[in-house]
Amino acid sequence: MFFQEINIGQTHIRLKTDINYNPHQYIQSIRNDLIKYCDNNKEFLLSLEPLKYTGENPSEIIVKMYESSACADVGPMACVAGTISEMTLNHMISKGSEFSLVENGGDIAVINNEKVLCGIYSNNNILGNNMAFEIKARKKPLGICSSSGKVGHSISFGKSDCVTVISKSSSVADGFATRIANAVQGKDSETKIYNALETAENYREFFKSVLIISDKHVGSIGKLPKIVESNEFKVKM
Repeated sequence: MFFQEINIGQTHIRLKTDINYNPHQYIQSIRNDLIKYCDNNKEFLLSLEPLKYTGENPSEIIVKMYESSACADVGPMACVAGTISEMTLNHMISKGSEFSLVENGGDIAVINNEKVLCGIYSNNNILGNNMAFEIKARKKPLGICSSSGKVGHSISFGKSDCVTVISKSSSVADGFATRIANAVQGKDSETKIYNALETAENYREFFKSVLIISDKHVGSIGKLPKIVESNEFKVKM
C-alpha cells in the first residue's frame, strides 16, 4: 500500500492506495476548474441554497456539485469536499486501483477489496472517539461523509456532535451530511435527534444510511456498517 498527503489550498487529502500513482496534478486541475468558475459565478460560491445552471457548459466538478446540492437542498459548496474525494477516487480507479481510500477533511470516498475501518470522530462526551465503521470488502465506490455543529470549519446551523451519511456517492453524502446536520435542533438532545431523523426520512432514496450523534442521544436510519471499537484517535483542528 502507498500513503500520500496532498495539500492544495483548502484541499487536504490523505490517500491510501494500492497503486504507485500520485493524483496531485489531477486534483490541481479540478480545483482550477472550480476556482475559475467561482471567480465568474459568485452566487455559486456563496449560496446556501441549491442553484440551477443553464447553457454554460461547466466542467465535471461544477455539474456534480450542482446536481448533488440540488438533491440535498443545500448550496453547491456544501458538496465540495465530498465531490473532490469522489472524483479523485474515480480517477484512481481509472488508473487500475482496486483499493483507494480518499479522505478530504473528513469526507471519504473509498473502494476496498479488503476490509477497512473508518473512524467515527464525534468528540462526544459519552461515546468518545474510539468507534469505527467496519467496511466490508467491496467492488463499488462508497461515500462516507460527516458534518458537525461543534467540530470543524464548515457551516452548520445545527447542534450535532456528528452526522455521518453513507451513500454510493460521496458528493451526495457530503450534501446530505450538511442538510441533516442543519436539522439537529431542539430544546434537548432527544428532540434534536428526532428532528434530524424526520428530515432525513424525506430523502431516503439518496443514501444508504445515516448516523446522528448529539449529546446523550444517538439516532440512525438505514442499515449502518458494523460499528466496532477502535483505538482512540485525535484530529488536528
